[in-house]
Amino acid sequence: MPSRAAPGTPEGDESVALFRRGSKDAAASAQHPDPGTPEVGDDAQAAGRTGPWDADEVADRGARVDLGAIWLPGVQGMELRMEMDQKTQRVTGVGISLDGSALQLQAFAAPRSEGIWDEIRDEIAQSVTKQGGSVDDVPGPFGRELLARLPARTPDGRTGHRPARFIGHDGPRWFLRGVISGKAAIDVEAAAALEAVFADTVVIRGTDARPPRDLLALALPGKPRAADVPTPGTDNGFDPLTRGPEITEIR
Repeated sequence: MPSRAAPGTPEGDESVALFRRGSKDAAASAQHPDPGTPEVGDDAQAAGRTGPWDADEVADRGARVDLGAIWLPGVQGMELRMEMDQKTQRVTGVGISLDGSALQLQAFAAPRSEGIWDEIRDEIAQSVTKQGGSVDDVPGPFGRELLARLPARTPDGRTGHRPARFIGHDGPRWFLRGVISGKAAIDVEAAAALEAVFADTVVIRGTDARPPRDLLALALPGKPRAADVPTPGTDNGFDPLTRGPEITEIR
């Protein structure tokens, strides 16, 4: 079945690190400089709106990294991680780490007539609560968001909690979901850099007919794009606590 919107990291995914902080990554940083002020379309400027952006709202990709359905702003010192389904080897999400905090992004198809963030937010809240966590639905810089305390096991084996922020944006026939974790989940100043990345992200929806919540295809930087069609047998079930094995590749 097609991949569906899931609030946490898909179970069984692999993460491939593409570039990291440090002197070894000087070349990568030079290729992906800070994006600066986005070049948006006249309609968006006239409305005074901020991103995330649809592909039709930007003049060009600029300094953003081409990841298929997502053009991601490059930020000095960030680590980029592509999440892959082990069975299909399909790229299912992108994560960045910056100064001890992390942001995970996934883009999905959505109905033409209405957004899906309200519905997904309710599902996330129910799932987190069922697993022993807690959530607060609060206003944020991108509209309503969830502040969650996810159940987690401490190093000494006791039960604890870890904070996470679930943010979302309903675009024209697409939905972009972000999960902020680490210090940025509870610290406003630490969150600013990751919020700026989310706000300057561009989603390339395509024109194909797609069912709501169908995961939009991502691709590794510089690699041929995967066929932008649903992949049978994949389903990103909700489990915000589980991470798959990680394959690290330093450039």
